[in-house]
Amino acid sequence: MRCEVVAIGTELLLGQVVDTNSSWIGEQLALIGVDSLFQVKVGDNFGRMEATIRQALDRSDAVICCGGLGPTQDDITRNVIAAIMGVEMCRDDAIAAHIRDIFEGRGRPMPDNNLSQADVPEGATTIEQMPGTAPGLVCPVGDKVIYAVPGVPHEMREMMEGTVLEDLRRRSGETSVIRSRVIRTWGYGESALAETLADQVHNLDETGHATIAFQASGIEGIKVRVTAKANDVAEAEAIITAEVDLIRDRLGDYIFGYDEETMESVVLDMLHARGLTVAASESLTGGILSNRLTTIDPDMEIFRGAVVAPAGPADGEDGAIAAATAARDAIGTDIGISVIGPAVPDDHPPGTVFAGVALPDASHAVKVALPGVLSRMRSYAVITLLDLLRKRLD
Repeated sequence: MRCEVVAIGTELLLGQVVDTNSSWIGEQLALIGVDSLFQVKVGDNFGRMEATIRQALDRSDAVICCGGLGPTQDDITRNVIAAIMGVEMCRDDAIAAHIRDIFEGRGRPMPDNNLSQADVPEGATTIEQMPGTAPGLVCPVGDKVIYAVPGVPHEMREMMEGTVLEDLRRRSGETSVIRSRVIRTWGYGESALAETLADQVHNLDETGHATIAFQASGIEGIKVRVTAKANDVAEAEAIITAEVDLIRDRLGDYIFGYDEETMESVVLDMLHARGLTVAASESLTGGILSNRLTTIDPDMEIFRGAVVAPAGPADGEDGAIAAATAARDAIGTDIGISVIGPAVPDDHPPGTVFAGVALPDASHAVKVALPGVLSRMRSYAVITLLDLLRKRLD
């Protein structure tokens, strides 16, 4: 079964709102074995919306329309769907009463234009879950179906999980499942990764057991996504585990985490497991490292703080170690870390930085050249420094 996602809203086209809904919906469709080959965006224009949804129906069995269910003049998704169905709109008194109760429960009068949210195309049914004032819709069109859900993410997700996904599964008769695992790497270029894993990718293309895809993610490194489709979860997970094991054997410590793990979450978990604390010198990164670590460790149980000040007189790897040691001693932690720029930048290639780690019983430093303008280079420096600490902890 094929299901297309149509994200509705001029604000999406203008870049005022980032469309995270479509990516989430696509992920959920994959998990139930429903193919989603197209995802499109369209502005709040009746003619363009109708043409877009009709095109989606022509090439798919189901369409999920996300957005345009509010009470304002540009919220016309209901009307467009009615036109496609060839039916009139009718007022659902139960929905109207529910919307009124929501406003009264907030101690506010209901504006009259909110009643338009209770208008439903004839033949459509409303979705039981209704966390806001916008009801979702299930709209049959011949042997196909259009779902309409709000653009508000938490409202959309509740309706998808409560009704839409199960209805799609029932209609498709699909019993297979699709599962993925993301391998997160740092220090390996995308082309080098592809070359290293080329024969494995080729073998999977031949057998069809799974797929491997590469995604360059900037300061988050290169992601390797392994996806498998199987009769059940256990079979899919077994296929993925076997492929991930092969990749791990080839990439070694270039792999720093999996799925939703980040470099900072991995490092903090390692420090916690070892009962160690860390402090930083941020002469180059200016607090970026502290922000990323305290987002995960808000009570600063492991990351105890940072010194944001100019680097000392020492330069190069020795300077990075000296700054790390000074931060460790000043804040009283087990480990100190730092990343500094060269004292004389013209003596080094652009983007050169020195990362240092002062452990309880040893010190280490590396020289690396990082790409990008200063703001991006500083973010790369944070991950490079944390990766150095990760490898030394290993």
